[in-house]
Amino acid sequence: MKKRLLSMIMCLTLAITALAGCGSAADQKSETNVQDSAAATTADATGSDDAGSAEDAGTITIYYPGDQTERFSEFLENEFAEKLYNDIGLKVEMIFVPWDQYWTKKEIMLAANENIDLYWDGLANLSLIVNKKQAQPLDELIAEYGQDMLNVLPMSQIDGGRVDGEVYGIPSAYGPSSGIYQLVCVREDILEAVGMDNIETPDDLMEFAQKAKDQFPEMKGPADIIFKPLTRYFQDNQLTWIGTDVFTVLDESTGKVESYYESEAFKKVAKFNEEMYKKGLYADELTTQYNEKDARMQTGLYLWVEASIGKDREIINAVQQNAPDAELKTYILAPEKDKYISTSGGEVLCIPYSASNKEGAMKFINWIYSSPENYRFAIYGVEGVDYQMVDGRVEKLTQEDFFYEWMFRNKNYQLFDKSVSDEYIETYEHWDDDAKISSAQGFIFNNENVVEIETAITEVTASDFAPIRSGFVSFDDNYDNAVAKLKAAGIDEYVAEVQRQYDEFLANKKGN
Repeated sequence: MKKRLLSMIMCLTLAITALAGCGSAADQKSETNVQDSAAATTADATGSDDAGSAEDAGTITIYYPGDQTERFSEFLENEFAEKLYNDIGLKVEMIFVPWDQYWTKKEIMLAANENIDLYWDGLANLSLIVNKKQAQPLDELIAEYGQDMLNVLPMSQIDGGRVDGEVYGIPSAYGPSSGIYQLVCVREDILEAVGMDNIETPDDLMEFAQKAKDQFPEMKGPADIIFKPLTRYFQDNQLTWIGTDVFTVLDESTGKVESYYESEAFKKVAKFNEEMYKKGLYADELTTQYNEKDARMQTGLYLWVEASIGKDREIINAVQQNAPDAELKTYILAPEKDKYISTSGGEVLCIPYSASNKEGAMKFINWIYSSPENYRFAIYGVEGVDYQMVDGRVEKLTQEDFFYEWMFRNKNYQLFDKSVSDEYIETYEHWDDDAKISSAQGFIFNNENVVEIETAITEVTASDFAPIRSGFVSFDDNYDNAVAKLKAAGIDEYVAEVQRQYDEFLANKKGN
């Protein structure tokens, strides 16, 4: 049993480290095979007598998560290549990397200064990215090549990518964002089949999981331990994630930063998850392979996954490829509590220092946002071939995905398909109407003063706290020892540094 537990914890440590954007050690073989196995080149496929009508802007290389599909490749090599080159004289090479390898290979390639002109990451990782010198300032590039983008991505959105006054990343998803990562996307068809019609509490989730286990034994249970939605439910005051990863939270009512793993909310989350695990409702893989939660959900064999508003529409096609009758719906736990807007999540596009064509990378981003036609083309493909518009709704003619909609989502251009009800659209469009703005909105932590402490904290949280958080080990038997390790790693000094920077941020904001 001890060997089994040790093996699982070792797997977990690697998974959590990758999630934090730190990467993990990889075989030399994987380093040398990155481009050989994942590149799709569109450099010479213009295919038009008009090619070259725009000034030649060179070639950019985009590092991109996910698998390369046949139609996407065909699109990149033909219609996309032709239009992009004719419009702005730009050629694109894509490096597709499977999700389970994306983070590690990104670290390897950037550390080796291999040519990447543009890549995606989570906005919460931006301070880490900046301190690792993996992204360069973009203010001058935006001023010269990004003006069309600013028509639909206002500076208030771009400011979410600032670190120490400079823009290092483009927060590319501009839509409803309150309560981000505090929602739960569930298999609505199974929820209804077991006689339930709503999810508002952890007890509702436990009941759903138990009934589904009894009535649908082929299902594998939850895909995710959803600790952030559970934190929303169990918190006494609004806790906003602040700093790096999930180490610290801000109490919005007091303005005090605290260690998340020492909070009362965390203790309640851990004890709830332990009960779920003891009842056989959580599988070991939720702990040992935490990062694969979205991939699990898309197999059609799992009950729920953490979400933000719109997650159900993002993944429904992937789920239905494996479970054709599946329906998804997103719920927020404790709906009576306030929803807050912060910059603790979302997507960010970065241009690294190793970029050979930084101007072209910014031109590409600007091109996507320069018109609804370009946005639709990048996201949905060729009208009449890959999709059509029917009564203001987008209707996909193939099951192919092109550039991820969630990565470039923009409320000025966003489309819905016919399966989405008017009621859903109304809720989506007004989701933020009653939201509150976090006092930490726009704050991005700079960890350069506590890098070694942060590394030590990461090791402790991965090896000790993540199993506790997942209910994988006994809370009572392991928590005090884990806290002692966290203290020894320097969590109090880390909290003090986050508090200092947050207080300085507030003072500067008030001064302006």
